[in-house]
Amino acid sequence: MNAPAQLTTLQQPITSPLQLDKKRYLWLISPALPAIGIMALAGYQFGPRPLKKVFALTGPILLHVVIPAIDTIVGKDQHNPTVEQVKLLEQDRYYSRLVKSFIPIQYLANIYAAYVTSRASTPLIDKILLGMSMGAINGVAINTAHELSHKSSRLDHILSHLALVPTGYNHFRIEHPYGHHKRAATPEDPASSQMGESFYSFWPRTVIGSFRSSIEIETRRLQRKGLTFWSKENELLQGWGMSVGFHSSLLTVFGRGTIPYLITQSFYGISLFELINYIEHYGLLRQKKLDGQYERTMPEHSWNNNNIVTNLFLYQLQRHSDHHAYPTRPFQALRHFDEAPELPGGYASMLLPALIPTLWYKIMDPLVYKHYKGDLTKANIYPKARDKILKKFGLLKSDES
Repeated sequence: MNAPAQLTTLQQPITSPLQLDKKRYLWLISPALPAIGIMALAGYQFGPRPLKKVFALTGPILLHVVIPAIDTIVGKDQHNPTVEQVKLLEQDRYYSRLVKSFIPIQYLANIYAAYVTSRASTPLIDKILLGMSMGAINGVAINTAHELSHKSSRLDHILSHLALVPTGYNHFRIEHPYGHHKRAATPEDPASSQMGESFYSFWPRTVIGSFRSSIEIETRRLQRKGLTFWSKENELLQGWGMSVGFHSSLLTVFGRGTIPYLITQSFYGISLFELINYIEHYGLLRQKKLDGQYERTMPEHSWNNNNIVTNLFLYQLQRHSDHHAYPTRPFQALRHFDEAPELPGGYASMLLPALIPTLWYKIMDPLVYKHYKGDLTKANIYPKARDKILKKFGLLKSDES
């Protein structure tokens, strides 16, 4: 692993937490997201009728318009922690408490949304729009679960499941740390998108593939302990049980009128998260060594971006290479690598282009080609699109197809 770029190095001895991390209190932006959702719900319930649709769509507007715009204006993070600073940041429990604070506010927002969408006066279209806004929050909550899923504490694992409960995506707690991190940037990984693969082809592959993978991983873990899949120690069953309990409780309390909202928020939240997954490793491939094993995950196997605003919302998920190098490293200590391939914009800015295949390919395929210096045999190419891609870059003659 090459040394990260040292963008800014503090020369003076550190005398305060704020000197160690100038963004210390800006990280409150992420747990503030579900609080924004609560305010949007209040705006919908009590605000003027002409603005109800705007309040209902607060989540998508924030994710796809406001954050990308501010991200572009504010620009990149110019600080990289030194080795000494990383150690100090890892020891500060403030950040762990901050991540966990997202969850109770998330639940308040979901319960409030269930109430608002249960009312007879809430039209079906508004239930769907409100579901999209809450789906945006619950999709970001999967990232909260992601941060907690890499910890060793059983309590952190339970909290990770709690963050996943509204979307019902509890298998992520198992598959991500024990599946994706072993197979990232390989054709065998359902969470690594391939060059020429549209998001609409990737979505079912990753959702179904990661679900199956989690079952295989948990089954093997239980077998090593002499237990069956249906054991009460099965963490998947525990997580799914929590999700069933939560949704059943909302339906019992607020009635079937909440069903359109519950379905929409889950689908939107899952899709938002998988859209970010789609972006993170697109077309990148770990090469095989002489023994047939894949090389270790390096900075060049993840798409990164250092735009500060999206990083504040997503716990520096855009410093993805360092996360794969050190999966248990907390978000506040992640570093930027100059040699890591960089996206032309922050993850938030890339969400809409990723939904338009022709635009996405126009933006990203040349970057993959450039990253591999024209040798696309080193890229992770979608088999169905291989000939088309090679022809596009003049690497395949018509009579060879």
